[in-house]
Amino acid sequence: MRFTLSFIVVSAAWLSGCGGSEPQPKAASMQPAVAVQTAAVSAQQWPAVYEATGTVRARTATVLSSKVMAYVREVAVQVGDRVREGQLLITLDAQDLESNVRRAEAADAEVLSAIPEADNGVAGAKANLDLAQSTFNRMEELASRKSISNQEFDEASARLKSAQAAWEMARSKRVQLDSKRAQVQQEIRGASIMRDYTRIAAPFSGVVTAKTVEPGTLAAPGAPLLTVEREGAYRLEASVDESRLPFVKPGQTVEVELDSLDRRLTARVSEIVPSVDSASRAYIVKIDLPVVPNLRSGVFGRAGFAMGARKVLSIPPAAVVERGQLQSVFVMEDGTVRTRLVTIGERRQTAVEVLSGLSEGEKLVSPVPAGLADGARVEVR
Repeated sequence: MRFTLSFIVVSAAWLSGCGGSEPQPKAASMQPAVAVQTAAVSAQQWPAVYEATGTVRARTATVLSSKVMAYVREVAVQVGDRVREGQLLITLDAQDLESNVRRAEAADAEVLSAIPEADNGVAGAKANLDLAQSTFNRMEELASRKSISNQEFDEASARLKSAQAAWEMARSKRVQLDSKRAQVQQEIRGASIMRDYTRIAAPFSGVVTAKTVEPGTLAAPGAPLLTVEREGAYRLEASVDESRLPFVKPGQTVEVELDSLDRRLTARVSEIVPSVDSASRAYIVKIDLPVVPNLRSGVFGRAGFAMGARKVLSIPPAAVVERGQLQSVFVMEDGTVRTRLVTIGERRQTAVEVLSGLSEGEKLVSPVPAGLADGARVEVR
């Protein structure tokens, strides 16, 4: 009797669970369709671009150094300062060189003081010569009439020759003084130039980018003190593979991207260094950059060289959903959407290259509405 009652209770419970009611619909099918817009995966011809990386360098830069050995007395600039052409940057101790100038000037004054005496000597010698010449002329006339002895005539001739020699000697001493003064003046100019080397000025207007000197240090000839770059004149020195060099020509227009400035520039190839690096098998291509505010040497850059065209699959940028390092799209399938992972290549303002995950002609949701999930019902509007 107890067994029969248990069987009836279990049977009643089973029958109540397996009644004739229909299954409940899924929650997703009860949700309204999301209004979306679509875009097709299209095949396009994109310019093939070879990207070369490089570093921005100043077209004109100079390393300032001393031509004389002297202690640094004053440094008037710091790194980052803008300087103008001719501006005094470094002053060296010039005491010894100043003494050389004063010594040469004193020698010039001594020579100058001797010139009047030499001029007087020349004038006196010329007067004696004129007198001896007149005396000799009279003696010569008297000798022709046999009015004087041969001894007297010879004495007059000797006095003439002696006066002539004295005049030549006086003139020679005067010329020597002129030569001596010219030499001393050259010494003054040389000493003055050496003294001026203690004042180091900017060769052109620009920016100080390096400084290796402080007051009190000993400046040696050739040792770098300051580096000055001409502002507004920069170029990108890009490394181009040897196999890509036929696509690069002087004067060619290229697109340059500077990461630190977040800018794209249109630039021009100015020079191709003819030597190749034996380790990297690459050439250095110099690309002149336009004037850009805050551009400095050392900035990393990329240059894009056109190499014909290539066929790509492209989609609108708004169709791509990015989560960390993953990119996905929503593909239309019979009124619903399915999430599909894709691999993205080159990005442009109006299109994105798809490397894998899609086929030409497939329909995608673009732009992607907020909250759209895999399997959601959609309605194209």
